[in-house]
Amino acid sequence: MTATPTFDPTSDEQLADPYPLYAQMRAQCPVLHDAERDIWILTRHEDVARVVHDPETFSSESAVRITAGPESDEVKQVLAEGWALTPNLTESDGEEHTRLRVAVNRVFTPRRVAALEPFVRDTAAELIDRFAADGRADIIEGYAWPLPLIVMARILGMPPKDVPLLRQWSSNWLKLSVGTGEPAERAEWARDVVTMQHYVMGLLEDTDRAGEDSLVSSLAQYGLEHGLDDVELMRIVMNLIIAGHVTVTRAIGNGLVTLLEHPDQLAALRAGEASADAMVEEILRFESPVQGLFRTVTRETELGGRHLVPGDRVMVHWGSANRDGCVFDNPDEFALIGRPRRHQMAFGRGVHACLGASLARLQLRVAIPLLFDRLPGLRLGPAGSRTRERLVIARGFEELHLHWNVPPLREAAS
Repeated sequence: MTATPTFDPTSDEQLADPYPLYAQMRAQCPVLHDAERDIWILTRHEDVARVVHDPETFSSESAVRITAGPESDEVKQVLAEGWALTPNLTESDGEEHTRLRVAVNRVFTPRRVAALEPFVRDTAAELIDRFAADGRADIIEGYAWPLPLIVMARILGMPPKDVPLLRQWSSNWLKLSVGTGEPAERAEWARDVVTMQHYVMGLLEDTDRAGEDSLVSSLAQYGLEHGLDDVELMRIVMNLIIAGHVTVTRAIGNGLVTLLEHPDQLAALRAGEASADAMVEEILRFESPVQGLFRTVTRETELGGRHLVPGDRVMVHWGSANRDGCVFDNPDEFALIGRPRRHQMAFGRGVHACLGASLARLQLRVAIPLLFDRLPGLRLGPAGSRTRERLVIARGFEELHLHWNVPPLREAAS
């Protein structure tokens, strides 16, 4: 008798390659109960699509939290110095979610995103200039996280000097939101979250500081005209900062490793046989930076032969859905040519589809090819030079050391 698969995405084995396990889960138990976390893992594309298109049965409240239990008194005391963390764009339903989403749609337009391409390209080039002569670098530290945060700071009207703070605050917001950690750790993370809340509220109250062309100023004006208060707008801005960079950071690292491990596909990209747009979509499908989010069952229902009751928690697993052989031919093959894009779910689906997907795609389309253009002989570092993040809901690198060729000084000068 075949043993029931054990879902443990933070284990060494599954960090290295979780996809054989996901294939086993799709075949044997597509709706698997993870007893340790008390969540149901949905691994089939069909089931994931059904859940995200039925928000009345599957609520997005606590969509980021692995557990929805109460906070410790210590954490509650710290959070009381700020404002409630929800409802926000990711963790809201119905009319509440629509109000927040419409606000972003009205001010974060496709035209605004397209106009950012020169800034994205210049910023990426400036970051590469800092380490190009070194012949090696941790690409996550020097490139993959600064780029999207600098871009987001520019959009929102925040000074570049605050970018490291935004990174620290948003990292701790995510850790707090996921629901892991001991009470003392969580209290420290909560302090950073409250500090970030006050920072954003200050920008909303003083839009001159952010600049009249900034997204913060546009949101503040929209709020005045349509009845959104500063707390709601603050949550929107924090959502944009956090979601607007972690996905890009992880996708850059995932994409570089995947391309370097598939030299035939890299050669097709470099030769122009495959487009940068196709590269972005296949990277997102093949190694989804957000592996999944959570939903809470609101009424009795059945899914994959399992009976679910109100209060049950399910994980919609984008990473597995994007490797489902019922939807994708040869799903475990990384292929830049001939892969239909329409079924890829890395940015979610339904009413909660990622609002920043177009900006993320723009940055990936620019950032990854530019590294290969600027760094000849770009290659993976030796064994032990990359470290995966240990997160249930995401797949990316904490460290990724790459090497490349540097011309001798005399040749470079000539």
